[in-house]
Amino acid sequence: MGNAVNDKDSQLSYLKNRFNMFMEVIDAIDPESTDIEDIDRLISMLDDLELKYERFKKDWEEEDK
Repeated sequence: MGNAVNDKDSQLSYLKNRFNMFMEVIDAIDPESTDIEDIDRLISMLDDLELKYERFKKDWEEEDK
């Protein structure tokens, strides 16, 4: 995932893939053995995804001008 993601279609694809990865992690978690570090990693994943979305959204708004 080190390639630059510059066009809107690639950016949307990137976000969808990252969200799908997040959902796979959620599905794989055993609620009985989950600890606070696991929850922190999930929150971090969501934070990273939100940052990317905000960056891409800014790019899209600039394109629309």
